[in-house]
Amino acid sequence: MTHPHPPERPLAGRTVGVTRAETQLGEARRLFEQAGAQVVDLPALVVTPPDAWGPLDDALAELDDFHWLVFSSGNGVEAVERRLQRQGRSLARRPRGLRIAAVGRKTAAQLEDLGAPADFIPPDYVADSLLEHFPVSGWGLRLLLPRVQSGGRTVLAEAFAEAGARVVEVAAYETRCPEGLPTAALAALEQDRLDAITFSSAKTVSHTALLLEGAFGEGWRERLGRVAVISIGPQTSRRCISALGRVDAEASPHDLEGLVEACGQALRARP
Repeated sequence: MTHPHPPERPLAGRTVGVTRAETQLGEARRLFEQAGAQVVDLPALVVTPPDAWGPLDDALAELDDFHWLVFSSGNGVEAVERRLQRQGRSLARRPRGLRIAAVGRKTAAQLEDLGAPADFIPPDYVADSLLEHFPVSGWGLRLLLPRVQSGGRTVLAEAFAEAGARVVEVAAYETRCPEGLPTAALAALEQDRLDAITFSSAKTVSHTALLLEGAFGEGWRERLGRVAVISIGPQTSRRCISALGRVDAEASPHDLEGLVEACGQALRARP
């Protein structure tokens, strides 16, 4: 029997596990609940400072020498703004010749909130789209890419370097695996109450696999047997396939709204 639900509440009667950084669960929870879902928080990332601030601070001291500052996450925006403020500066009062590119709607919104709107946002909200639509030739440009210390993509840096740009990548933050799953999440998994689990980055997939193995031992994959696996984008989908053996739907556009929609579509086909 299918679940009757109005189109504006496509997830009514469904229970969805949401994997995000601990500090970012709020927005995802709001969107899923708006769509009618009961949300189970599965924090899969803890955002922490990098091992050393030196490389980022050194790069920020030379901001005048860069043509573009490229942000691929809100965590990067937050870290850069915090370090600039320690020096009595800010992104809003950046050097006049420095332009900002942002991957992702949320990253762009954070810059807007800081009074430093992005000069360029790719149409598809993913790194590949940034390269494809970048408004100027990379040749001779000097780019600063603040990024996660480990596990982030270097595809952007490589591609810009191939296009003749001089790229400086610096660690602005780190994302680590939490120590364990919350009690409510463990209970939902033990009682087979999850209809779907959503992933917003490749790292959340890897960390969730580690957390599930820690909680349930070798047979942890069986806990996801009837759970739809929903991914936010291509990189995350690839990690779902390698770590979990499948992906049932991918968000389009590759953002939280797209993730909610993909989840609704995947579950519509299931009783």
